[in-house]
Amino acid sequence: MTIAILVAGAILGISAVLVVLRMTLGPTMLDRAISFDVLAAVLLAGIALDVAADRDADAVPILLVLTLLGFVGSVSIARFFPGSDDVDEPRLDEDPAGDEQASSDRADDGTFGRPTGGGLL
Repeated sequence: MTIAILVAGAILGISAVLVVLRMTLGPTMLDRAISFDVLAAVLLAGIALDVAADRDADAVPILLVLTLLGFVGSVSIARFFPGSDDVDEPRLDEDPAGDEQASSDRADDGTFGRPTGGGLL
């Protein structure tokens, strides 16, 4: 068991060095952002390895918080990076005042033309 933990720690250390090298040399900002996300994943794996080696679960909440921060950071970088087609940009052929069809779909009871069944959806 100790040999497996040492080998896994060595692999994580080598991968951390390579990721820092990619972060330093990366030609674009997106390469640096992705390598930062990978470095966070390697850090998480290192903390998980320490938790497994010590058989002490005190660091598990730290793992959860770091995982959430890594996910939110990755999603925000992917969403707001130039060239992403997910960010809504105003189109030149649209009427800025609104769409006449959308206003005519609205019913008087405020349901906006949706069925109002008694279910959860």
